[in-house]
Amino acid sequence: MGGKYRITGDKYPRMRRPRRRSRLVLAAIASVVALGLAGWGTLQLIDVFTGGDKTASAADRTQCPSPKPSAPAKVLPRPAKITVNVYNATPRSGLAKAAADELKKRGFKIGEVGNATAAYDKKVPGPGLLLGAPAAVDGSFPVLGTQLPGALTKTDTRKNGEVDLIIGTQFKAFSKPQAAASALTALTKPAPAPSSC
Repeated sequence: MGGKYRITGDKYPRMRRPRRRSRLVLAAIASVVALGLAGWGTLQLIDVFTGGDKTASAADRTQCPSPKPSAPAKVLPRPAKITVNVYNATPRSGLAKAAADELKKRGFKIGEVGNATAAYDKKVPGPGLLLGAPAAVDGSFPVLGTQLPGALTKTDTRKNGEVDLIIGTQFKAFSKPQAAASALTALTKPAPAPSSC
């Protein structure tokens, strides 16, 4: 070929699009980020399966404060020190007497036994209601509550230490003696101190 189409010299015409530097820079940055994330993930997996850094855990142990002593055991009254008045708030007859006899077998002192007053008659929806002075909340209520789980508690203005057990419409039976004894033991155990480490 000749004329104006004749190629002269050692340069040839460019036959492809010019490369854009921005694409190359973005590809390089993406590669570096991907490699970094893969390396970090690998280190995390190694820590999980090997238990982490042993030297760091030894250092942490030296910074952890000594454990606090557990809370002292709760002192609750014995059943023999609790006088319980048993009242029946259900339509079933003889329930208060049967409940009082069972509580007496379990070591409680029994006071009055009879039907509930009009304020509570057929108005106690659960298994029962424990009614007593405010001091009974941390004393007699927990002890008597081990015999009848689910019983509600309410305080009034009385000055003596007696507790009223008003039997509710959902009452079926007291808890078994072994279950009540183990629940009472759990109440008197000292609470473990929470760990801050």
